[in-house]
Amino acid sequence: MLLHEIAASVRERHASAEALVAESLGRIERLDGPINAVVLTRGDGAFADAAAIDARIEAGEDPGPLAGLPLLVKDNEDAAGLPTTFGSLLREHAPPAERDCEIVGRLRAAGAVVVGKTNLPEFAFEGFTSNRLFGDTHDPWALDWSPGGSSGGSGAALAAGMAPLATGTDGGGSIRIPAAFCGLVGLKPTGGLIGRDPPPSWLDYSTKGPLTTSVADAALLLEVMRGPVHGDPTAVPTWTPRPEAWPTRIVAAPRMVDYGPLPAAIDALFEEALTALEAASGLSIERVPAPFPQQMDDDWFTTAALDELTWIGREEVARRSDDLTPYLRRTLEIAATITPDEYLSARRRRFTFTRTLDDLLGDDTVMVSPTMCVEGFFPDGRSPGDDVDATSSAAYNTQAANITGHPALSLPAGSSANGVPFGIQLTGPRFADDFVLAVGLAWEAAQPWPLVAPGFRPFGD
Repeated sequence: MLLHEIAASVRERHASAEALVAESLGRIERLDGPINAVVLTRGDGAFADAAAIDARIEAGEDPGPLAGLPLLVKDNEDAAGLPTTFGSLLREHAPPAERDCEIVGRLRAAGAVVVGKTNLPEFAFEGFTSNRLFGDTHDPWALDWSPGGSSGGSGAALAAGMAPLATGTDGGGSIRIPAAFCGLVGLKPTGGLIGRDPPPSWLDYSTKGPLTTSVADAALLLEVMRGPVHGDPTAVPTWTPRPEAWPTRIVAAPRMVDYGPLPAAIDALFEEALTALEAASGLSIERVPAPFPQQMDDDWFTTAALDELTWIGREEVARRSDDLTPYLRRTLEIAATITPDEYLSARRRRFTFTRTLDDLLGDDTVMVSPTMCVEGFFPDGRSPGDDVDATSSAAYNTQAANITGHPALSLPAGSSANGVPFGIQLTGPRFADDFVLAVGLAWEAAQPWPLVAPGFRPFGD
C-alpha cells in the first residue's frame, strides 16, 4: 500500500495507529536479526503517541497526511527522548535528545509515530553501513551484500517491510545509494529546498530527503519535508511543484565523473534501462560524456573530510582515535593535513562545477545515469577481489549532485547477477525536482517493481 492509503485507513478508522505501531515493532523483532537495520526500538512512548493520534481521530480531528504511520529515524538525526549515536563509540553513551531535528519534527507533526532508530556507517562517512558500535547491516535482497549507505539501515528496513517510513540524509549519495541497492526510490532534493536544523557536519553538501518504496510516496514526503527553517542561511524561502512539469530533453551520461567505461555488467543494465526509459518518456535520449573531471570527487573528499574533522573536534579525534572505525580514522588523519588554501580552493571550484551542470541541463533537460557504477559492496565495505574496508569514488555517480545542488532521483531498474538491485539516477535542473519526479512516475508506471525484497511483505498488506 502507498503511504496515503495506509494513513487514510487510520483516519477512516479501518485501522488504528496503535495497531500499526504494534505491527511495525513485531516485524522488527521477527525480521531484523540477520539484517541488523534497527539499532533501537521505542515501545511505550510509541504506543502512547499512537493512542493520542487515535484519540484525535475519534474526536473528529485530522492528525495529518501521515496519520499513525510508524517511523524509523536514521541514527544521525535527533528524535526527542532517544539517543543519537552516529554509529560511533564516541557517542555510545549519548543522552536522549531534548528535541526533534527539523525533519523528524515535521514528520511527527504530519502524524508519524517514531518507533526506533536505524543503523549507519560511523558519522555517515561511507557508502556502506557498518560500524564498531552496532556492526554490519545486510541487504534484504541479498544478505551477503550491503544495502549501501549511509542511510543503509533505513533502506534495509524499508526493503524488508519493517516500517512504512524511514528517514535518510544525503551528503554524497546517502539516500540514493541505499535506494539503488535496496530496490527503493530515493530523492536528494535541490539544495536549500529542505531547511536544516541543526546544522549538518558537511555544510555545503548535506540535505534531508525522501527514501521510499514508490515515487508517489517520495512526492508526498517532499511536501511534508520541504520549507525553510530559522537559522539556515541556505534555505529557499518558497518553492511549489508545477502540476504539469515535464522535460523536453533527456541526456544519458554513463558516468558523472570521468573514470572511463562502466563495468560490462553495469553497462548492460544501463543500456536496457535507456531503451525502456525512451519508451516510458516518449523522448529520444542523447548520449553525452561524463560532465566532470576527477577533480570534482577529490574536492568532495577535501571539503567533507575537513568539515567532519572540525565538526567532531580535532581534540576528541586525537584523544579517541583508537575508538574510531579504521576507515574513518584514515579519513580524519588525511583531513588533518588539508590546508586552508586547499579547502577554500575546493569550495570555490564548486561554482565552476555548478555552472557546468546548469549549462548542460538548462531549464528543460533531465540527465540519466546509473546511480551506482558497481554491482554492490560486501556488508563490511569490501568490494569483490579487494580487502580494503573503504570504497572507491569510481563506484559512485552520486557526489556531483551534492556539490552542485541539483535534484537527483534514484529509481529501481533491475537487478545484478548477485541479486542486488540496480538503480538509475535522474538529475534535473536546480529547483526542477518536479521534473525528475514526473519522469519517475512515468518510469514507475511502465516498469513497476516489487515494494519489498523477495520473501517480505509490504507494510500495510
